[in-house]
Amino acid sequence: MSKPSPDIEARARARLAADETRIAAQEDAGREPAARLTGARRTTQSLRQAWGQFWRHPSPWLIGGFLVAVVAYRATLHTFGWRELIVPFALVALFPVIEWVIHVVILHWRPRRVGGVPVDSLLSRKHRAHHADPRVLPLVFIPWQVELWLLPSYVVVALLAFPGQAAGATFLVAVGTLMFNYEWVHFLVHSDYRPRTRVFRSVWRNHRLHHYKNEHYWFTVTSAGTADRLFGTYPDSGAVETSPTVRQLHALEEGRLS
Repeated sequence: MSKPSPDIEARARARLAADETRIAAQEDAGREPAARLTGARRTTQSLRQAWGQFWRHPSPWLIGGFLVAVVAYRATLHTFGWRELIVPFALVALFPVIEWVIHVVILHWRPRRVGGVPVDSLLSRKHRAHHADPRVLPLVFIPWQVELWLLPSYVVVALLAFPGQAAGATFLVAVGTLMFNYEWVHFLVHSDYRPRTRVFRSVWRNHRLHHYKNEHYWFTVTSAGTADRLFGTYPDSGAVETSPTVRQLHALEEGRLS
């Protein structure tokens, strides 16, 4: 990665420090902050408004419909064993790691040719477009074309990997819940909703640093300082250079293969 000029680096750090200082002062005084790490927001949005805007996109409907269906199916099964909760609890505990691996390996995939054949998934292409303009909300979501095969594939996994219908259905409820939560949190971070709690503020800041400071760090989305600490991608933001390719992953134009 090439090093930006000292002037660019100095201005970026100064802007970041000034925004964070202003935010802290305004929040301590009980006022709404006027700007964020990325500068002034276009509007102020309530959580209810964000929730309404969230449902204007296809992904919440697809995942939400899937979740309602599997919850309803699980409710028809009148058997329950505590052991079937092992997998859901394990998924929740491991989700930051799963999220990190998917982000690094799949979403930040560098386009290449293997045996002369271009290898560049829709997820990777959409994610590069998302980095190019993080304010475009449709690009925040998992592409609906991917969900059309991904959600049925989870059903196949449940049928093949679990000995009973109840355990498989519980697994699907956990998967649907985690996916829906991921879409909601990721959308909220990129919306005009302003963080009001310390937990969400840390998640918000973590992801904004990934998009506007350096794309090589801060890969978790629904948590902050979890898997990134484990894998060494949670540095002090003040000690990290502002990446010249944070808005253009791999310094490649969309669709271009190395």
